[in-house]
Amino acid sequence: MGKLLDSCRAIHLAYFSRPSADRVIYRAIRKAPVKRILELGMHDGLRTRRMLDLVRRTRGVGNLCYTGIDLFESSPRSDSARLSLKHAHCMLQPTGGRIRLVPGDPFAALSRAANSIGECDLIVVSADQAGESLERAWFYFPRLMHAATLVYVGQPGEGPATVRFTLLEHDKIRQQANAGTPRRTAA
Repeated sequence: MGKLLDSCRAIHLAYFSRPSADRVIYRAIRKAPVKRILELGMHDGLRTRRMLDLVRRTRGVGNLCYTGIDLFESSPRSDSARLSLKHAHCMLQPTGGRIRLVPGDPFAALSRAANSIGECDLIVVSADQAGESLERAWFYFPRLMHAATLVYVGQPGEGPATVRFTLLEHDKIRQQANAGTPRRTAA
């Protein structure tokens, strides 16, 4: 009975959950052997919790490793969806696995933590992470990827609250990494 409920929950997330933009990520988790996840921009933590729950239900907790990068309390968002670091940790700890939360913008956080994060199976970049910090952060992506890594980037959609996630090819990521390479200036 437990396997049937897990399958029903996975199908619901992949095809019927809201927001609908996240469904493509849930379908990828069902199909690919995802154990290591990096997420840039956690917003309210709902997608994060659902991703970890889906991995736990489909793959088990063993070797599950999640790294979340967000501004947390430093976020300029004034809405109630702003997630504190403490609340995020308390919310995600029961999902099992190794949970690591890194406060900061994408570039600052990855410059501190990229080497210790290691290669990820899935990288999710939220639509609200656009800007100079993300452009500079692409430099660190090649060291976070292996041949089968899936990288989904959120793009603002047509409407005010719509987002869609697109899968980026590894060649495109390497181009962006080379374009965002930190350059030393002459003294």
